[in-house]
Amino acid sequence: MRVIVVGATGNVGTSVISALESDPDVTSIVGVARRLPARRPGAGVPGRTQWRSADITTSDLTGLFARADAVVNLAWLFQPTRDPVTTWRANVLGGMRLFRAVAEAGVQILVHASSVGAYSPGPKDGAVDESWPTHGWPGAAYSREKAYLERVLDVFENDHPSIRVVRMRPGFIFKRGAAAEQRRLFAGPFLPGRLLRAGRIPFVPDIPGLRVQALHSLDVGRAYRLAVTRSVVGAFNLAAEPVLDAAALAGLLGARLVPISPMMARTAVAAAWHLRLIPASPGLMEMALRIPVMDTTRARTVLGWRPEHTAIEAVGELLEGLRTGAGMPTPVLDAHAGGPARVGELATGVGRRP
Repeated sequence: MRVIVVGATGNVGTSVISALESDPDVTSIVGVARRLPARRPGAGVPGRTQWRSADITTSDLTGLFARADAVVNLAWLFQPTRDPVTTWRANVLGGMRLFRAVAEAGVQILVHASSVGAYSPGPKDGAVDESWPTHGWPGAAYSREKAYLERVLDVFENDHPSIRVVRMRPGFIFKRGAAAEQRRLFAGPFLPGRLLRAGRIPFVPDIPGLRVQALHSLDVGRAYRLAVTRSVVGAFNLAAEPVLDAAALAGLLGARLVPISPMMARTAVAAAWHLRLIPASPGLMEMALRIPVMDTTRARTVLGWRPEHTAIEAVGELLEGLRTGAGMPTPVLDAHAGGPARVGELATGVGRRP
């Protein structure tokens, strides 16, 4: 089986490549990214993966996908949050070009990275399955774009019934090697890693309704491998136990809980974003307060997937990676991508340009 992974050098992409490398039924892997990883001994790049440079908004994807059995679409532009037109062009219009190229190239399997963020607001005290509406939260560009591509895929499946389409809807995804990238994307250049050691943070805000699901990137990679190699279709919720709240984070940090209202939390995040102290937009905070808790029964029973790491372990790896400045040898995950003293992040504008 020949598999092409688009967006192969990021947090999830590196884990998907690793999982596919371990599968004897996958005979050929092509990793696609705008910027390719270094090819040198010890660089951490899987040996039998071939690499191609391409941009889903401009490159000839039909030619790239020729003779592929499966295409995994992980390509996504999180930043700039201050320019939603740019992210829409990359994520939505680029995604539509990719889907069209899959059909034109005669690829038989499409596995697409959707998200819990595609779901409409839902309950925090129960769990929803894959039939819950996917209209997103309009206040967050990330959610709008994920939800719009769900509608595009509805049409795509109707127009191309012979193509096996799988939609993966994971919670928040962490691993140690992606910590530097996630700090740049969401926390920004002003977060000191040493502050995250146990006992250094005095309190964690306890925000009513803030309950989210997380999982380890390597477990996500295994789920994508199963989606490619098994005859499954449709959507799959992916998450590990337990559901995370402020108490879980406080336990990891050795901090006490301080109750804060959702309005106060929204105001604080909005102020930090407008002052260019953080790159994560206020809409992401709103989305996190509204997304439902997901039921992962279908992933276990149909896909045959179970996470090997708990959500606590996944977040623990993120925190350890933030403390140590961990990264991986790809342009996206490089721990030093922000430049000396993170000056590159400041020079390009916090949340303004990638």
